[in-house]
Amino acid sequence: MVFLKLVRFASDGSKACVGIVLDGEVVDLGIGDPIRLIQQIESSKLSEEEFISTEYNLTRLRRIKFTELDNVHPEKPHLLKPIVPAEVWGFGVTYIRSRAARETETSAKGIYDRVYEAERPEVFFKASDHRCVGPNQPVCIREDSHWCVPEPELAVIVGVRGQVLGFTAGNDMSARDIEGENPLYLPQAKIYENCCSLGPVLVTPPSIGNVRNLSIRLSVMRGGRIAFEGTTNTGAMKRTIPELLNFLTRNNPVPYGSVCLTGTGIVPPDDFSLRDGDLVEISIDNIGTLRNPVKQL
Repeated sequence: MVFLKLVRFASDGSKACVGIVLDGEVVDLGIGDPIRLIQQIESSKLSEEEFISTEYNLTRLRRIKFTELDNVHPEKPHLLKPIVPAEVWGFGVTYIRSRAARETETSAKGIYDRVYEAERPEVFFKASDHRCVGPNQPVCIREDSHWCVPEPELAVIVGVRGQVLGFTAGNDMSARDIEGENPLYLPQAKIYENCCSLGPVLVTPPSIGNVRNLSIRLSVMRGGRIAFEGTTNTGAMKRTIPELLNFLTRNNPVPYGSVCLTGTGIVPPDDFSLRDGDLVEISIDNIGTLRNPVKQL
């Protein structure tokens, strides 16, 4: 059975290619847009496996080892963001740990407790494409923040009707000191240069497994040693993905191929902040590991 894990990668200059990951190799499908491929599969009424076997002779196509693409050398073939996101939206306070952390940091006590228990979730605009990076590209720390953390999240790629097109891993970089000073500063804490990373692969819904039981792991490496690590599971989310997407798309038709970050259940302690030169690694079951170095703006 073909499990549809797709990557975008740069090869032969700046050209973006799309490949399917099979047995540790990337098979170049000769196309440039994974979302277009998903649309074709949807309209064909075939299963993913039937469509791929009908349209492509995988044994005859060019193959590259995945590990060769997952590198930090832009002059060589390398992974790109798995999609070019039309928009990126974020949800907050979807895990009990994020509620506790946000309540601790803020000067406006009680508001996050009320959001966690409310019917309506917190939703915010996170990023446009030019603020997003892919695997091995730097995520950034604002120059006016001294308390910046990564937020590892399951990312959902959505269609115009709020349907789920696929999944990837996301890092919702956040300046906790700016956000905590005043909740109205949330956009400045969330939206800035290289504030979001996505990757390494796009996994379609039939291939993701049980989306309510995916392990999420975060490691921050500093000087070759672990500075912080933590784990959570999507089963700890208070809200379901259909519930989140229902609120996102109410009177708000998001463009096809937008990304929804579903919140984090891993929050470093209050005395931890990212530093220039750190390496952030986010791993999610059936998706893989998204690595990004950290750069101080």
